[in-house]
Amino acid sequence: MLTTSCTHVTSFFFRIIPSQEKAQECLYKAFGYDWYFLRLRTTMEETSREAVATAVQRVAGMLQRSDQLDKVEQYRRREARKKASVEARLKAAIQSQLDGVRTGLTQLHSALLDVKDIQGSLADVSKDWRQSINTIENLKDVKDAVVQHSQLASAVENLKNIFSVPEIVADTQQLIEQGELLQAHRKLMELECSRDDLMYEQYRMDSKNTSDMNLISIYFEDVQGLSDELAKQLWMVLQRSMVTVRRDPTMLVSVVRIIEREVKIDRRMVDRKKQSGFIPPGRPKRWKDKMFEVLEGTVSTRIEGTQSVTREADKMWLVRLLEITRKYVLDDLIVVKNLMVQCFPQHYDTFNRFFGLYHNAVSSRVKELAAEDLEANEIVSMLTWVLNTYKSVEMMGHPDLASECDINALEALLPQDVVDDLLSKYVKTFTSNITGWLRKALETDKKDWQKETEPEADQDGYYQTTLPAIVFQMFEQNLQVAAQIDGDFKEQVLKLCLKQMNTFLIRYREEAVTYKEEHLRDRQLPQCYVQYMIAIINNCQTFKESINSLKRKYSQSSEPTDSDAAIERTLSEVAKEGCQFLLDEVFLDLEHHLYELMTRKWLTGSHAVDTICVTVEDYFNDFNKIKKPFNQEMTSEALRRVVVEYIKAVMQKRITFKNADERREGADRMIKEADQFKFLFRKLAAGEDTDRLCGAIAAIAEVFKLTDPTLLFLEVTTLVSKYPDIRYTHTRAIKGRSTSRRCWRCGATPAGKCGR
Repeated sequence: MLTTSCTHVTSFFFRIIPSQEKAQECLYKAFGYDWYFLRLRTTMEETSREAVATAVQRVAGMLQRSDQLDKVEQYRRREARKKASVEARLKAAIQSQLDGVRTGLTQLHSALLDVKDIQGSLADVSKDWRQSINTIENLKDVKDAVVQHSQLASAVENLKNIFSVPEIVADTQQLIEQGELLQAHRKLMELECSRDDLMYEQYRMDSKNTSDMNLISIYFEDVQGLSDELAKQLWMVLQRSMVTVRRDPTMLVSVVRIIEREVKIDRRMVDRKKQSGFIPPGRPKRWKDKMFEVLEGTVSTRIEGTQSVTREADKMWLVRLLEITRKYVLDDLIVVKNLMVQCFPQHYDTFNRFFGLYHNAVSSRVKELAAEDLEANEIVSMLTWVLNTYKSVEMMGHPDLASECDINALEALLPQDVVDDLLSKYVKTFTSNITGWLRKALETDKKDWQKETEPEADQDGYYQTTLPAIVFQMFEQNLQVAAQIDGDFKEQVLKLCLKQMNTFLIRYREEAVTYKEEHLRDRQLPQCYVQYMIAIINNCQTFKESINSLKRKYSQSSEPTDSDAAIERTLSEVAKEGCQFLLDEVFLDLEHHLYELMTRKWLTGSHAVDTICVTVEDYFNDFNKIKKPFNQEMTSEALRRVVVEYIKAVMQKRITFKNADERREGADRMIKEADQFKFLFRKLAAGEDTDRLCGAIAAIAEVFKLTDPTLLFLEVTTLVSKYPDIRYTHTRAIKGRSTSRRCWRCGATPAGKCGR
C-alpha cells in the first residue's frame, strides 16, 4: 500500500510541473539521477508514517467498544476490499500517465528529427539562393519581354474592339436614343474596358509617356460623350420616377442596375489605383451619389411646384397650396412604399430616404413661406398646418405610412424662434384687426339706435341689438382658430380678447352717455330712445353671459384675472347708468306733476299723484323688457326716487296749513297717496322695501295730524328711530309752525343749545 501511495505521489508530482522544459528536466532527473531517488525515498517514508498514523486512528475509531472485537474479521475483509479497489485505480492512473509520457517522448523525438531535417533544407536553400543572385540579374531582359508580351496580349485581346470602336459607338448611341439603356450600358462598358486596359498597360510600360496616353484618349474620345449621354437619360428617368414607377417600373429597375454596375466598377478602379497608381479618366463616376442628388432635386421641384395661384388671384392661395402639398406628399409616399421600394436594393433603405427627402423639402418650402409678409389668417393657416396637420393621420401619420416610419423622430418643420415670431406677428395683427372690428361694430350699432323702429327682441321678449352677437362671433372665430394652433396660444388669444373687450366696453359706456345727452337736447328724437336704452342695458347681461361662456369653453384655468374684474365693473356701471338714464326720462315727464305735490292746488284736489302712477306704470310696461336683475333694481330705484321727491316736497314747505283741519286733510291725502304708491310698486314688484319707503310718507302724515303740541316730540322721536337717516332740518320742516322748541333727539330746551 505504501509503495502504491509513493507511486501516486510521484505521478501527482509530474502533473503539477509548471512548464514543458521543467517537466523534461524532472523526467531526466527521475530516470537518471540518484539524488532524486534519495528525495523520493524520504518522501515515501514520510508518507508511510502518515499512512500508519491514519490507519491507527481509523482502527481505534472502529474498535472503541468491546462488542466490536467480534467484528474484527469483518472489518479486515472490508478494508482488504477497499485496498484492492484503491490499488486497482492507482495502477490504472499510473499506467495512463506512463502511456502519456511515453507518447510525448516519442513525439518530441520525432519533432527533433524533423527540425534537424528542416534546418538542413534551409541551409541548402540559402546556399542555392546565394548562387542564383547573378542568374536573376541576367534575367532582366526576360522580364522586359514578359511585360511586352503582356501588353501585346492585351492589345490582341482588344484588337477586335479597337478596330470596331466607331461601330460600337454608333450602336451605343442608337440604343440610348431607343431607350435600351441596359444594352447601351453593356456596350459602353466594353468600350471603357478596352480603353482602360490599353491605358493601364501603357502606364505600366512607361507611365511618363503622355503622348501615347493622349493618343489612346483621342481615339476613345467618343466614349466619354456616350457616358454623359447615358447619364442624362438616367437622370431623366429618375426625375420622372413617380410617373415611371407606375407606368414602366422595369425602366426604373434598369436605371438602378446600371448605377449599381458603375458603383462596382468605381470601387474596382479605386482599389487598382491604390496598388498601381493608375485610374482611368472619368473615374470614379459616383453615379450613385448623383442619383440621390437628382432624387432630392426632383422632390424639391415637386414640392415647389404645388403653388398654382397667388394672393392677388385668390385670397385662399395659402390654404390651397398647403392642401395640394399635403395631398402630393401623402400620395407620393404611398407610391414609394408600395411600388418604388421594390425597384431599389434593400440596403438603400428607400422609404426612409424618400421620407427624409420629402420632410426636408417641405421644411424648406415652409420656411420660405414663413419669410414672406403673411397676413393674420395666412399665419393661422400656416401654423395650423405645420403644428397639427403635418404629423396627423391626414399626412405623415397616415395609417398606410405608420408601419414604415416614426413621426415622433421627425424634426420640427419650423424652428421654434420662427414659430414664436409668427405668433407674435399674428397677435399684433389680430389686436389691430379686432380693434377695428369692434369700432366698426359699435358704429353700426349706434346707427341702429337712431332708427324709428323698435329693436328686435329675443325669445323671452327682451329688447336687444345685434352687437353682442357680432362681437362674440368674432371672438369665437378667432379662438377656434387659435385652438387649432396650440392650447397655450388659445389662452393667450382669450386674454387678449378679454382685454380688448374691456377697452370696448369703456367706449360703449361713453357712447351710451353721448346717446343720452343727444336725446336730452331734443326729447322727441330718437323716437325709440327708451327701447334702445333698454337694449343697451340688456346687452350688458348678454355680454356677461357670453364672456363666461367663452371662458368655460376655451380657458383651462378657473382663476379670475384683472380683465374679469374690470369687465364686470364696467358692465355693471353701463347697466346702472342706463337704468338711471331711463329713470331720468321718467322723472322728466313727472317733473311738473311732482312740483304740484304739497301745494295749495294739490290740497284742493289735484290729480298729480294719479298722473304720476299712470305715467310710471306706462313706462314700466316698456321696462318689463329689461332683463333681470336690472329690472328689479330699476323698480326699486324708481320707488326710492318717487318717495324722495314726495318727501322733498314736504320739506320744501310749499304749503302752510291754515288750521288743524287742513293739516288733517293734507295728512289723509298723504296717507292715501302713500297707499297708491304702495299698490303701484307692489304691482311692479319693487321688492320688500316698498312698505318701508311708502311708510315714511304715512309716518310724516301722522305727525301732521297731531293737534297736541306736547305729543309732537314723542311722534318725531318715533319717526327718527324708525328712519335713522333723518336730519334736524327735516324735523324742523315737519314740525312747521309748532311752538315747541325742544330738541327732537334729546328733548333739551332750547334746541339750539343741544349740540346734537
